[in-house]
Amino acid sequence: MSKVVTGASMSLDGFIAGPGETGFEHLFAWYQSGDVPIASTHPEIPFNLTPSDAAYLQNWLDSVGVYVVGKRLFTLTDGWGGIHPADKPIVVVTHTVPEQWIADHPDAPFTFVTGGVKAAIDVARGIAGDKLVGVSGGDIARQCLEQGLLEEISVDIVPVLLGGGVPLFGALGNAPVLLEDPEIIPGTRVTHLKYTIR
Repeated sequence: MSKVVTGASMSLDGFIAGPGETGFEHLFAWYQSGDVPIASTHPEIPFNLTPSDAAYLQNWLDSVGVYVVGKRLFTLTDGWGGIHPADKPIVVVTHTVPEQWIADHPDAPFTFVTGGVKAAIDVARGIAGDKLVGVSGGDIARQCLEQGLLEEISVDIVPVLLGGGVPLFGALGNAPVLLEDPEIIPGTRVTHLKYTIR
């Protein structure tokens, strides 16, 4: 069965977006910290990293078979115009299916699930095969964690304090959640941490 994981760039004070959806230029600066390119389906979202960060990101991209996102991230990005920058299938957890968006993007590899997070993970596992199911977005990751679906957390800690905004998990109903000691991978303007949930 596919492992369910989440990953996010996060400020040192725990936010994946600053107040009013700000701070992304700091959170994702490490994506532009070097001269090793990684392919993107969107020329306006290039990846040029240092060798160590490029190896880390490429390993993540190669390992993930599908992403599960919430309606908020889908709406914020307008579904990336129908194709994710990493060219992966997307499962969207939503209360309502955006019929017009689907009609406007008939070839988009997007699946919309209205039955909740567990149903979305089941659908995603069917798509992922033997690869990882990557959960994106703090609220969806929190729901997966609370329902015992999440197995691994990767955090890219960026040396910035945003002072507020969107937390990675927010208030957990089942805290505390214990994690194993992390795998630590130093980067440029970022430190990559990978935790297995106990």
